[in-house]
Amino acid sequence: MTDRAASRTVLMVGTRKGLWIGTADDQREEWSFTGPHFDMQEVYSCLVDPRSSDQDGRPRLVAGASSSWFGTQVHTSDDLGTGWRAGAQPLAFPEDVDASVERIWQLSAGSEAGVLWAGTEPGAVFRSRDDGESWSLERALWDHPHRTQWSAGFGGQAFHTVLPHPDDPGSVLTALSTGGVYRSTDDGASWHPRNQGIRAEFLPEGEQYPEFGQCVHKVARHPSRPERLFAQNHGGVYRSDDEGGTWESIADGLPADFGFPVVVHPHEPDTLYVFPLGGAGGRYPPEGRARVWCSRDAGASWTELGEGLPDGFFVGVLRDAMCADDHASAGLYIGGRNGSVWASADAGETWRSIVTDLPDVVCVRAASF
Repeated sequence: MTDRAASRTVLMVGTRKGLWIGTADDQREEWSFTGPHFDMQEVYSCLVDPRSSDQDGRPRLVAGASSSWFGTQVHTSDDLGTGWRAGAQPLAFPEDVDASVERIWQLSAGSEAGVLWAGTEPGAVFRSRDDGESWSLERALWDHPHRTQWSAGFGGQAFHTVLPHPDDPGSVLTALSTGGVYRSTDDGASWHPRNQGIRAEFLPEGEQYPEFGQCVHKVARHPSRPERLFAQNHGGVYRSDDEGGTWESIADGLPADFGFPVVVHPHEPDTLYVFPLGGAGGRYPPEGRARVWCSRDAGASWTELGEGLPDGFFVGVLRDAMCADDHASAGLYIGGRNGSVWASADAGETWRSIVTDLPDVVCVRAASF
């Protein structure tokens, strides 16, 4: 968010067939969209970079696009998508690694100027120190002895969460499906699993709390309280108060403990949102009722939020297809696999549809400017 009073909002909507960009004023009542950008390319990750803006206050947009024809690349725009620029070097494995990047699942801004992080499929993490002009593989994580035992979730094997510590440039926390949570505190020289207390329900009884191998779907935290983490698991919602050292269940009170996204309120570190789905019985909301569930006490209790959201919603919401903006009155956004996007300008109390009939939505990101 810029220093001056915010007057507009930008929303990036990544789909399996391109990227759409929406803009609105701070009331978020009237939206206009452009797209598709990167037509027929999969855009699994996008980022509104809060550290970069032009003289008019427009933030830098970053998108991870992939296609069988053009390959995989990170693109940036400084004019809300009117023009895009790819880095000088593509995000790719070094020549001595027998692997190729299929998709970029996560883009995150580092705590230092110019630093960007990317999580990919197959499961790897890359870092750029020059605003995406070039990328390097986090080799200690790729060479980790656990890697050969990581497996692919239903959507593939990927690092879908990369959370740089807001105050310590040498600390970063990551998560992948299926492998679990890993953290480095020495600038990537070593990585250690952080999964104690997270259940792997798909493993046999007596083996469901391994050191690693959990199918963590998403991890989130608030920058003002970086030691507290929230995780949506493949069966289970969890909180950690020691940066992943131990986890405890906070799923009591939810209609289902399966889901993909977890989002923290931009101004309230104890407020979080999830979108429960059926597990093995169906990857859509219980009874087909689209509802966001909110906890304002770090998971001790939950409240259903759904005014304006549809019933008869038999589609899923993926791990990066829910987000918050940073307005004083926080906005929330969810994108469905049916190509619909819903928005709330009052922290989830009321909702309305802002765009429909897009391809399968896989990620949304929003910010004020």
